[in-house]
Formats: sequence, C-alpha cells, structure tokens
Amino acid sequence: MTNWLNALQLVIICVAVYAFYKSFIKNTSSEKLVRGLIGLGFLWGFSFLLPLIHLNLLGRFLHWLALFLSVALIVIFQPELRKFLALMGNIKGWRNIIFAFKQDAKKSSDIQQSIEEIVKAVSYMSEKHTGALIVFPEDIDDGVIERYGTKIDARISSELLLTIFFNKTPLHDGAVIINDNKIAFAGAILPLSQNQLQWKYGTRHRAAIGMSEMSKAVVLVVSEETGDISFAEKGNIKKFDDLKKIRNKLEKLLIK
Repeated sequence: MTNWLNALQLVIICVAVYAFYKSFIKNTSSEKLVRGLIGLGFLWGFSFLLPLIHLNLLGRFLHWLALFLSVALIVIFQPELRKFLALMGNIKGWRNIIFAFKQDAKKSSDIQQSIEEIVKAVSYMSEKHTGALIVFPEDIDDGVIERYGTKIDARISSELLLTIFFNKTPLHDGAVIINDNKIAFAGAILPLSQNQLQWKYGTRHRAAIGMSEMSKAVVLVVSEETGDISFAEKGNIKKFDDLKKIRNKLEKLLIK
C-alpha cells in the first residue's frame, strides 16, 4: 500500500512540475536559468554520491565547483531571477496551471490544423510551380534574419499563404516566418549561403540553406522551376516527394 502511495505522490509531483514549467518557464528568458539550475543540481548530487564509492578527492572537487557555480549563477542570471520572481506573482500564470492540460489539448488541435493548412498550400504551390520560402525558427530574435519584412501576426491558413506567395504580390519574393503557430512576418529577407552550391539551386534555395547554416531554423522551400518541395536544415537541403513525410516533418517542427 505504501509503495502505491509513494508512486501516486511521485506522479502528482511530476505533473505539477510539468504544468509549472509549461505555464511559467517554457519559451521565456527564465528557461536558460532553469536548465542551469538542473545541471547544478546534478553536480551537487554527484558531489555527495562520489564519497560513498570512496572517490573523496573528486567528490570534494565537485562540491567546491558546485558551490562556486551556485554563486556565479546568482550573479550571471540576476535579471532572469528577477523576471522569474515577477512571474511567480502573476495570478494569470497560476490560473493557467489549472487549465494547462486543457490548453495543451486545444493548442495541439490548433497546430494540427495549421499543419494541414501548410500542407494544402505547399501542395498547391508545388503543382502550380509557385515559389515559396517558409521559415520555422528556433528563436525568432536570434539576429540571423536580415530584414523581417511585414508583420502579419495571423492564423496560419492555406489561403493566406497562397496570397502571400502569389507572384503579383509585393511580398512573394521574401520568406514567411512561422512563430508561435502563427504567420508572424512575410517578405522577410534571409542571409544567402556563401558556400559553393550545385547549379540547380537558385536564390530562393541559397537563402534557405544560408538561414539553416547560420541558425537552428528549418526552412521549407517550394521551387518555382521544378515544383519540388524541400527542407533546408543544418546547411543541408533535402527534397520531400511524399505529402505524408512533409506532414510528419511539420509535426516535428511545430509540436514542441
């Protein structure tokens, strides 16, 4: 009976910590602070465990290192600590914890809808040989995008994507930036790759590869010449012929 109660308490603690992380920490400046604290926690744990297996010198070294880093974290992450404490007093944030899983279910449904809209748009553009660049950045403020273009801040829809990339509109030559499950910007200018590329890659592909070389962003490209749909990632570009594979790739990018 005691074991079941302990397991239940552990599950409740894990759920509470996860809900707290989703509501207060994820995608905020405090996320780096929390990662640092987790690493520091492991370091403290090892410093106490090592003497138990008679590695006293190494244990004392890790103990003093953990002590030094604890003080350093307070100094280095002082602005993040202030923001974190301010978030702790955010009543709306605490209310979000109660509805965290309900919000997650709705968010997941919204993302699936966005994925279907993107797939529908790129499939049509591929068929009609309409060029397109769609960026999925890890951090929209990483300073890599040369010019953001026009702020859109709209729900993702195939109609809007097709309108943006229609070759008579002023934004069609730039890139669409997807952020927080929305079309954040259109007509953005991306850095071009400076590496030697195959002759078949034009400016649009060079921009996609350049963006993926200089950041952790993944860029979807529709070729105006061939209609091919490709993804640029980590300086490499790969063609996707199957809509199911495209859908799976988008799920990995949007569902985090």
